[in-house]
Amino acid sequence: MARKRALVVDDSKSARVILSRMLEKYDIEVDMAESAEQAIEYLNSNRPDAIFMDHLMPGMDGLQAVKAIKSNALTATIPIMMYTSQEGELYVGQARALGAMGVLPKQVRPVDVSKVLYELHLLPDRRDTAEPALVPVEIDGAASRGGGAAARPSAMNGVGDARAPAVDWGRRVEAAVKEHSADVRRFIVASLDSFSSRIVNDVRELVAAPAMDPVPQVVAPKRHVWPWAAALVAVSAIAVTCAVLWTLSREELAKSRAENAAQAAANAEVQRSSRELATTVKDLTAALAASAAQTASTTGGTAGLRLEPVPYGEIPFDRSRLEVLREFLAKLETQGFHGVVKITSASGLFCLTGNPTDGFAPASAVLPVAKCDLIGNPYEESLTGQQRQSLAFANLVAGVRQRSGGAISVVIENVGGARPASPYPPRTEALTAGEWNRAATSNNRVEFTAEPSSP
Repeated sequence: MARKRALVVDDSKSARVILSRMLEKYDIEVDMAESAEQAIEYLNSNRPDAIFMDHLMPGMDGLQAVKAIKSNALTATIPIMMYTSQEGELYVGQARALGAMGVLPKQVRPVDVSKVLYELHLLPDRRDTAEPALVPVEIDGAASRGGGAAARPSAMNGVGDARAPAVDWGRRVEAAVKEHSADVRRFIVASLDSFSSRIVNDVRELVAAPAMDPVPQVVAPKRHVWPWAAALVAVSAIAVTCAVLWTLSREELAKSRAENAAQAAANAEVQRSSRELATTVKDLTAALAASAAQTASTTGGTAGLRLEPVPYGEIPFDRSRLEVLREFLAKLETQGFHGVVKITSASGLFCLTGNPTDGFAPASAVLPVAKCDLIGNPYEESLTGQQRQSLAFANLVAGVRQRSGGAISVVIENVGGARPASPYPPRTEALTAGEWNRAATSNNRVEFTAEPSSP
């Protein structure tokens, strides 16, 4: 397959040489022009596979040259990449509007050149299947007993089994640092190769100069000293740069490991708070049920009480509450119950973060209550009467009177946050959102009571 050819247009000889050295390492033939006018003249008889165009040049500048090349039907299809020190979204947009594919900065790294060559189709398509060094982490919150769309709010409440996959952040960050160091080394090698080539050429010219001079010069040997001194200084500078980059890389790696350790500790605290919250809700539900049973036995009636928590973001009369109501009514029908079944929804006041536009969600368990964006239950307040129950729930309520022959009727009511089942803790500077939302979760509930009719 024929080698690809590129045209480098720049009035700076050093810039042309540096970029040409980098392109030649990819087996690309390079032609050079020191002005836009010379480049356009070159294109009259040549068709390179790509053009690298400088911006600021004497006479016609780079953008004018791009416009001229793209306006010519014979050269309009040649891809052009601006090779310049100009930066900013405005300049990039202006260059692309005139027909350039993008901007390659003068302070270029070999990895940047590789990406650009793939974009210009000067290299064959690559199949990079390597796993990226950094990947997003999804925290797998446990679904509530209702599952479905309620899984996310439930996990944010902390009611459930919040298990997150273990991720070795230290190893991934270390791999990213090694890859960055490899890029830096490749850039240094390419720059040193270009610089050494220029020094060798200069030395050869200086060595050849005395042979051409008919008058011998006694001090001629001194002319050969400065290139070697310059080379020594350059090598020393490169060594110092490598040492500094290595030191900075180690410091960044140590800092990343410290941040990962702090994040792991915070995750452990969140999981601990989640377990404590689940235990509190379970104990509170059992205590309320026992209290209701004791009250019923004391009064000698057949009244019963059942309490079901509602995760934040779920409609009250649906999911697990639907199953509870179905079992509750079946039991009452079996016992021959006559009376009214009252279904009462109450809302908890949660510590939330967010805004009215994007929505609110329960705050992190470690966030101080003083930094909550809102304390309330905007989701519950936004629901109308019909929106509070699912279609299956409404059908179950509507059919119970017919099935029981009028012996059982159902009444639904909403008391909002007026009757909290669990008191909220006093607001202090040390109070966290996790402690506050434990009480809010207990208060966000549905109560089922059966009141027998008078004989």
